[in-house]
Amino acid sequence: MEKQYNAKESEEKWMEFWEKENIYKFDANSKSEIYSIDTPPPTVSGKMHLGHSFSYSQQDFIARFQRMSGKNVFYPFGTDANGLATERMIEKMKNVKGQFMKRSDFVELCLKTLEEIRADFVYDWKRIGISADFNIFYTTIDRHSQKISQKSFLQLYKMGRIYKKKAPFIWCPECQTAIAQVEMKDSERQSNLVYMKFDTTLNEQITIATTRPELLPSCVAIHINPDDKRYKKFIGAKAIIPFLNREVKITANKDVDMEFGSGIVYHCTFGDMDDVRWMEEYNIEPIEILNKNGTLNEKAGRFKGLYVKEARKAVIKALEEEKRIAKTESIKHVVNVHERCDTDIEILTTEQWFIKYLDLKDDFIKFGRKIKWYPEHMRIRYENWIHGLKWDCNISRQRHFGIPIPLWYCKKCSEIILAEEKQLPVDPLTDKPLSNCKCSSNEFIAEKDVLDTWATSSLTPDIAIELFNDKEQKKLFPMSLRPQAHDIITFWLFNTVVKSYFHHKNIPWKEVMISGWALDPHGKKMSKSKGNVIEPREMISKYSADALRFWAAGSRLGDDLPFQEKDLVTGQKFTTKIWNASKFAFMHLSDYNKDDKENKKEKQKEKPKKIELMDRWILSKISRLAKECTENLMNYEYSHTKLATETFFWHTFCDNYLEIIKDRLYNSEKRGISPKISAQYGLYHSLLTIIKLMAPITPFITEELYQLYYKKHEKIKSIHIADWPSISLIDENAEKVGDFFVHILQQVRKVKSESNMSLKKPIKKITAKGRIPKENFEEIKEDLIATTNAEEIVFEQLDEKSDKEYDAIVEM
Repeated sequence: MEKQYNAKESEEKWMEFWEKENIYKFDANSKSEIYSIDTPPPTVSGKMHLGHSFSYSQQDFIARFQRMSGKNVFYPFGTDANGLATERMIEKMKNVKGQFMKRSDFVELCLKTLEEIRADFVYDWKRIGISADFNIFYTTIDRHSQKISQKSFLQLYKMGRIYKKKAPFIWCPECQTAIAQVEMKDSERQSNLVYMKFDTTLNEQITIATTRPELLPSCVAIHINPDDKRYKKFIGAKAIIPFLNREVKITANKDVDMEFGSGIVYHCTFGDMDDVRWMEEYNIEPIEILNKNGTLNEKAGRFKGLYVKEARKAVIKALEEEKRIAKTESIKHVVNVHERCDTDIEILTTEQWFIKYLDLKDDFIKFGRKIKWYPEHMRIRYENWIHGLKWDCNISRQRHFGIPIPLWYCKKCSEIILAEEKQLPVDPLTDKPLSNCKCSSNEFIAEKDVLDTWATSSLTPDIAIELFNDKEQKKLFPMSLRPQAHDIITFWLFNTVVKSYFHHKNIPWKEVMISGWALDPHGKKMSKSKGNVIEPREMISKYSADALRFWAAGSRLGDDLPFQEKDLVTGQKFTTKIWNASKFAFMHLSDYNKDDKENKKEKQKEKPKKIELMDRWILSKISRLAKECTENLMNYEYSHTKLATETFFWHTFCDNYLEIIKDRLYNSEKRGISPKISAQYGLYHSLLTIIKLMAPITPFITEELYQLYYKKHEKIKSIHIADWPSISLIDENAEKVGDFFVHILQQVRKVKSESNMSLKKPIKKITAKGRIPKENFEEIKEDLIATTNAEEIVFEQLDEKSDKEYDAIVEM
């Protein structure tokens, strides 16, 4: 055994070993209970970030625990390469712009690039010790996923749940595609509230405050709250739009906030979704001035061709020239932006495909309540999202790279022609329908739009499970677990429940575990723009993967965790300590599996005829620990398992038990062979249990230690497929007596420390007092004398009524 543990060499070695030996392979033919995980497919948009290492480590703690508990773990691994993030990454890598390329050429470039970078991308997950079966692999853009996603579209269409509509909807001018409500996020922006003066047909001016003066040419109405006595007389009159001399009606609208700005709203098409609602409510014809790329069109008059922010400045300048600005206030306000690129969203009228589901809100809430949530309070986020849904789900995107919507339009009669399931996957731009239209025409127009990435990612249970045959699929659904971070409850989790509701009439998983975020040391979200990103590869190189996982186990499930490098230092200290403690143990266990010379029929590895009381103490204590850790992991409380085991290892095992048994291990000629065998038995099993309990959290160091000694005795290929520690009989009396022993030992150490004495220095006498039977004291007396280095120990039995349970008088 090497003097020092080399994490870098060890971790690479065991990573290769696990893969070569198929340690984590799912056995489709096994009769063991299946534990299936709907593994989050990480987005291929660069390399692993710290948040990945945080949340994926946490789900892996559970996967490893379930595998060691005897479950047949189905733990696939996929990558999400079907989305704007991947598209933008490839555009940057290859210095191209997809919208200016032929679609087939851009798709081919994307697929080729993904193939080139995939191995290096996936390596990061292997490197942190993710115990997935990487042979069960998919990517959300491969033909298998395309087929399942397109099949879902066809089935929903036939259910009457998919429709196409030309309507105002959310648009990203940067990505030049429609986006769903779920893809928006709130962002605080510095802006100006501009107070504009309008003439009216009452020959009086009104002042309107807005943060979007550039939309002035699209103004279609003015709204005043009928309860607002200041402006009530203007209701029914008309306002004159500056520059255009166009009149618009001033209407009564209860939705107007009288406290915001001047208390008057100008209705443009479209500033936000309220404008859309008012358009329908007041039967107003829209005037749309925005192009898809965020520039103003000819309806904007002299502002045509300007981008939104340029137009804002130009309109303000023009209003100033006409002395139509009463004042300007600097404000901070929250705007909706596209979560992928942080661009302010616009509302444009385009033709889009939708899933109709607003009528099913109550059903989705009921389905959410059938799932067991860890932590439970995360379900509230799910339900709040459903309560706040305003629109059906937009699933079409105006992009090149994605899964094509599988249909055509008849050129002659405009009938929609669906692809047939047997021809999936299809690309309508290159493929044709298998039969003519019912009007007999064989000329078709291909649907150019592609499906939103979440329309496919919401099918990950189906994508993973359908890699197997029908018989195996039935055993895998619903899946046992969906692990994910809290920020995509509204994205991934909700949409997966929706798809499962439609396609299976069942929940997709029995349980969900929701992780928090990894934050920077100051508690801020990490981002490249802030320059506070910490790379997992750097931390692994500096410390180890085990140390990084040790840090990830430091927060309760669902909590955000600021990154503190000192936590990795603590993890590194743990690996060093368990290495050194094991080195000591293995040296004293070197003859443990040899024949007992006093009884050649008895192997020392088997339970000795007599187990010394302090060995019964450690075995009972560790049985209690194993029980606690099992319960914690069953409830996804991995942080409690880590803390309890780490504390037990440092204090109960290293500080106390190893010191207590040293005399029996070193001085068997004096103390006898049986006490030594008992010590070896306690040492063997307590250390093995500690290693097993820490295996889910620190898989590399535990594998190294197992292979160095235990494998040849336990006969199991890897610690990670060994049995989880069983809970032996708890010996409460041994624990009580052993705790008395430790209390006396600590008292002696305290006295020596206060006297600046070496802990090895002998002491004259200890008067040990305790509420334990005298015969039990006699059982531990020799160990106590040897551990404290006392010349004499006198025992005094305390009365049950005594206010103290233990006490000691130490004479130097």
